Amino acid sequence: MPTTKTNTITRDLFLGFIRLHILYHASQEAIFGLDMIRELTTHGYQLSPGTLYPILHGMERDGFLRSEKQVVDGKTRKNYYITKDGRTALKEAIIKVRVLMDEVGVMSS
Repeated sequence: MPTTKTNTITRDLFLGFIRLHILYHASQEAIFGLDMIRELTTHGYQLSPGTLYPILHGMERDGFLRSEKQVVDGKTRKNYYITKDGRTALKEAIIKVRVLMDEVGVMSS
């Protein structure tokens, strides 16, 4: 399918939603890539590791997540945890999402 402006904005919006999911789940417990792919699938997102891992690495680089390596069943797993900046960003995003949902709810009536 050729790239269009609609495809581009939809992709950008979905990537934002995915980042919110990641921050939320990391605020609840440690997360790791494969588990997040499974979790996001339950919400209708189909992500490959080649899409998710750069998002996780970027969020870590930007200070919203931190990681620790852990050996599980003889394999090294990178667990991600939310940081203070990540919690702040999540709280701010939740407020903005609620405002948007209230506005959209008014428009759809």
